[in-house]
Amino acid sequence: MRSRKASRASTAAAVLAVALTLALPACGSANDQEQTAQPRSPRTEAAASAKKGVALRQIGSFDSPVGVTGAPGFPELLFVVEQEGQIQVLKGGKRAGAFLDIRSLVDYGGERGLLSLAFAPDYAQSKRFYVYYTDGSGAIRVDEFRRRSATRAAFGSRRPVITIPHSENANHNGGDLHFLGNLLFFGTGDGGSGGDPPNNAQNKDVLLGKLLRIDPRARGGKPYSVPSSNPFVGKAGRDEIYSTGLRNPFRFSFDTTHGQPRIAIGDVGQNQFEELDYTTVARAKGANFGWDAFEGFDKYEDESSGTPDPGGTVKPIFAYPHSRGGSCSIIGGYVVQDPRLSGLRGRYVYADLCEGQLRSLVPHLKRANGDRRLGLSVSSPTSFGEDQRQRLYVTSLEGPVYRLIPR
Repeated sequence: MRSRKASRASTAAAVLAVALTLALPACGSANDQEQTAQPRSPRTEAAASAKKGVALRQIGSFDSPVGVTGAPGFPELLFVVEQEGQIQVLKGGKRAGAFLDIRSLVDYGGERGLLSLAFAPDYAQSKRFYVYYTDGSGAIRVDEFRRRSATRAAFGSRRPVITIPHSENANHNGGDLHFLGNLLFFGTGDGGSGGDPPNNAQNKDVLLGKLLRIDPRARGGKPYSVPSSNPFVGKAGRDEIYSTGLRNPFRFSFDTTHGQPRIAIGDVGQNQFEELDYTTVARAKGANFGWDAFEGFDKYEDESSGTPDPGGTVKPIFAYPHSRGGSCSIIGGYVVQDPRLSGLRGRYVYADLCEGQLRSLVPHLKRANGDRRLGLSVSSPTSFGEDQRQRLYVTSLEGPVYRLIPR
């Protein structure tokens, strides 16, 4: 890791900011123009935002929220993930208490903690949901639980699904999981430190630095199964791997607004660039997203850990330098589907942990365009999420959770 890492331990938000990225603003490379949208004046950006008619409405304040989502079959409910180990539930916009409390299982601090929640597509019938967290050894865990009632989970229903060792460093835990059909995708970090010294992201025998895909249901005496269509089944490499070459895919989402589903991965960078990877789910199968041979569009140069170009890597559609507004860690978002946000429909909304500005761009399979501010900011944004009505939310590590609304 280069020596320009900031020390921001005075608040919980600062601790996560340091852990997630982790670099002081660096000078951009000579080809920044190729990687970022043309700058717009604050007046122009404000006018564009006003024309789009977007605002933020706070729905509540929580303890270090890092995720928000809805549950299939329960459109009146909203679930907020707190990093320390609880999931709060709102019913009809009002808090209805803790849905799940696993603080006794979670190692919390910096980048570690309870990091995300995903409900099975058949949740209304099966009652199954899954959580992604780090345990006392630092390992990444995905566990299954079932609900006891609409607003309460049954702690005793816990069933461990998968455990991935991650004890050497506390950072780069990944942290997101989503269903596409009946299969569960989740993104793991490269194991931490800087520059991926063990070369985990490129090692197909290791589950770190990867996008993984499994069927999380217990079957045949095993806690999960692997689809036979996964790219390394019957070949060299772990069967669970769907994609390789990721540094810290802290947040990703699926874009289902096209004929073929697409995946958008906000992969946190090292000292120079933050990147957005965006491709079809089909093309992501067996894809190598390039870390640690590349950071953004640039060759990653580090005398101690840089990897030679493996060839055939999938390049990001967008990257921005840390010299942009003191940015440090991309917080991946969503392609907007909410019909009420007509000016943003089809645009990808994202943020940066240190910068705090909400931004949007138009994603394309080869290159994004139209990156701009929304004229809205959130202190220490940690995640975006959608409810069952396709409404879009953003969380702040300092407590507030907001919904994007038309203005």
